[in-house]
Amino acid sequence: MKTFYAESGQGLVEYAFILVLVAIVVYAALSLLGPTVGNMFTDVNTELEALTSFLQVV
Repeated sequence: MKTFYAESGQGLVEYAFILVLVAIVVYAALSLLGPTVGNMFTDVNTELEALTSFLQVV
């Protein structure tokens, strides 16, 4: 007698688990690194504004 197992959705569930895991890792990375990257862009913007105001004076 042949036994039938429903495996048709197994691959889809595995891909969903992988997608959820990747989303969690990305969220954690952005939560940890987001303020640091934001501060870096703020510092660069401040330096560029200072440079452009200096060049306008000269």
